[in-house]
Amino acid sequence: MNTLNRISATLTAAEVTTLLTKINEVKNALPFLIDLSPEERRTFPKMGDKSVAFVSRCVEIAQRDDSFLPKKFDVTEFAEDHALSVALEPIRQQLAQLLELVEDTQLLAGSEAYIGALEVYNSAQRSGQGLGLDDLIDQLGMRFVRRRKEAEDSKTP
Repeated sequence: MNTLNRISATLTAAEVTTLLTKINEVKNALPFLIDLSPEERRTFPKMGDKSVAFVSRCVEIAQRDDSFLPKKFDVTEFAEDHALSVALEPIRQQLAQLLELVEDTQLLAGSEAYIGALEVYNSAQRSGQGLGLDDLIDQLGMRFVRRRKEAEDSKTP
């Protein structure tokens, strides 16, 4: 390839299996994880950075004296929810960082592979006639037929 190759790595099927097993181990270590629907995500109030101190102080107040709270308010559950949220934050941050690294690496590897594929296809079109590759070159060319047709369709009123 004539392009800059920024990544050169491989993952064997065994390594992928090992990694997926470890990811499942992490998921299994957190059996209480909840899968919210997109609608639920929109409706729940979110606790941002500024809210953490506010919630911490409220837990402190409620644990000190709960006499002013409604009888049905569960201070222990409230404190546990807050503690879980705080405990999950560094885990969320590490997983978010890992996900971003995996996504960036996959994007780069895919991009380099696609650039390489385009080079193979273009070279095969220019120099591959008569080498028994004509059918394969035609099949590869089908990848671009839709684009041309869609572009023509968008030009017509």
